[in-house]
Amino acid sequence: MPNDTQDILIDTTDAVMTITLNRVDKKNSFTQAMYGVCADALASAAADPSVRTVVIQGHVTVFSAGNDIGDFLKGGAATADAPVFRFLREIAAFPKPLVAAVCGPAVGVGTTLLFHCDLVVAGDNAAFSMPFVNLGLCPEAASSLIAPQMMGYHRAAEALLLGEPFMAEAALEVGLVNRIVPPTEANAAAQALAAKLAAKPLSSLVETKRLMKLGQTPAVQARMMEEATSFGRMLREPAAREAFTAFMEKRKPDFSKL
Repeated sequence: MPNDTQDILIDTTDAVMTITLNRVDKKNSFTQAMYGVCADALASAAADPSVRTVVIQGHVTVFSAGNDIGDFLKGGAATADAPVFRFLREIAAFPKPLVAAVCGPAVGVGTTLLFHCDLVVAGDNAAFSMPFVNLGLCPEAASSLIAPQMMGYHRAAEALLLGEPFMAEAALEVGLVNRIVPPTEANAAAQALAAKLAAKPLSSLVETKRLMKLGQTPAVQARMMEEATSFGRMLREPAAREAFTAFMEKRKPDFSKL
């Protein structure tokens, strides 16, 4: 499996593939290249019978700041075939157990990818946010469907319309995470859960996950396509351009006429 970037580290040991976000100097913000590597890794893990579970982890100080705005401004993220949407399709359809370890900020896709993980360990410093509206955009990763189902409509509306961070305790309360540990223990705790899963019969894990998601899968796929269409259109519209320009110019965006 080719990996042309060290911003994503991939290791497979004892039937557990670990995908580590390794762009800490940029707060693990995703580039299109990083999405491509992650999508390829998940596709490889799904097809490889020696891989029984996957862990996605970041750094003790940050999980991911979301999309790299500069990379997004270069274009290439506005089509359904873009690496970001390929990654989201792969993670949503991944048939084996997915475990995540989240410490520090988890912004945008850093939060929405968690809706497709089976077990999530959070450091007590974790801060989750989905600020799509603040960027002149709309939700992705079927979060407009899954967040209201998981969190209840009003809490999802608060998270998605205001886009403000919510902390680990709130994420635990609404079921987005399974447990909270000190940040220095989060990755190890996720690995321990993955090892437990890897010791179980893979066929039973895969079938149980399939059955749990059976009624939801078509709706998730349809919503992801709908979101991708809207996201791509809105990325080219004035509100997003103003948000991104303001971000790059380190000023507050002005949406008063948009």
